[in-house]
Amino acid sequence: MDKHIKKLTAAAVLAVMAVNVISTAVGGKKADPSAPKATASAFYDGSFSREVSEYASEHMALRDKMLSFQAKMAEKFGGRIVNGVYIGKDRLLDAEMSERIPDPSAADRINAFARKFDGTVYIAVIPTSSGVYGETMPDYLLGNPESQQISDLYDSLDSSIRRIDAYNILKMLKDNYIYFRNDTKWTSYGAYCIYRTVIQKLGFLPITYDKYTIRHVTDEFRGNLYDRTLYADTLADILDIYEYRDGAEVESCTAVYKNGLVHEINFYDMDMLESGDMYGMYLGKPEAVIEIETSVNNQKRLLVIKDSYADCFIPFLTQHYSRITVVSPEYMDGSLKDRIDTSEYEQTLILFGIENAGNSALFSGIAQ
Repeated sequence: MDKHIKKLTAAAVLAVMAVNVISTAVGGKKADPSAPKATASAFYDGSFSREVSEYASEHMALRDKMLSFQAKMAEKFGGRIVNGVYIGKDRLLDAEMSERIPDPSAADRINAFARKFDGTVYIAVIPTSSGVYGETMPDYLLGNPESQQISDLYDSLDSSIRRIDAYNILKMLKDNYIYFRNDTKWTSYGAYCIYRTVIQKLGFLPITYDKYTIRHVTDEFRGNLYDRTLYADTLADILDIYEYRDGAEVESCTAVYKNGLVHEINFYDMDMLESGDMYGMYLGKPEAVIEIETSVNNQKRLLVIKDSYADCFIPFLTQHYSRITVVSPEYMDGSLKDRIDTSEYEQTLILFGIENAGNSALFSGIAQ
């Protein structure tokens, strides 16, 4: 059956490419400045061929229709996998999650940071939607489960680092809307469920769920798994903002640059809802360092080292700290010690998705 799907898809791809070549040739468009440059060195080292292939893939006039057609065919004829994404009954799932290879130096760099940090380091590694709903996929796709990937990472950490088990909490709550249907990441409710445990580990009582007013800012979110398939039959997702009207407020949110300059940014950037990155509504476009000042009057400071999984999680922390410094190492030039004086903090929370454990840039700059 898979061979028939591939043949049918290949035929469709060739047809679409032929139409695209004709439309591009007769379209009379001006040259795209982002197109690959045909230099002698590029021809010599082979980079020109690769760049042309990538450029053509991203700029074909009918690329979206072709990808959507491929997803439809995969669903119709039982293949159900497009660009490494499994098309499930109710959600899209990353079918390549068991093939990920965590960065072997990740634990070493986290340990190096913790050994020089005077306070306490906490870590919460978050499974993807595939890690929680993996049983809905065929067995041959499961391989090395995310629970084991997380466990192996935790086992490599120094005993002084406080590990937080997010996997089993989320697995137990899987019948709730804790993960997006079209993205690997968790929803705000999923983040809230882990916040309750994390904040107790950090020494506070969590804000109870009934104290929040939940605002649905969009019900049209389609995330990274949709982008890989353009499969639109899965129900679009909801982005929420949790508001605690009687609680603390965010007084300022600023991006801090390497030269010391600061720029005021929106804690919730509603303009991102009109972009191709709706999830960017949480904290806005990626910044290496963000300083959040709240009206909490306890002079407590928290350092958060994170990836995008933490973006919808951080709002819950604002009820407990007067200052939160958020660091995204993958967007940071140089090392953490050049940007942050860690002696100002008694606690550091490291929170990221297990899917990024193989991203060397996520950890390269945190060792002091």
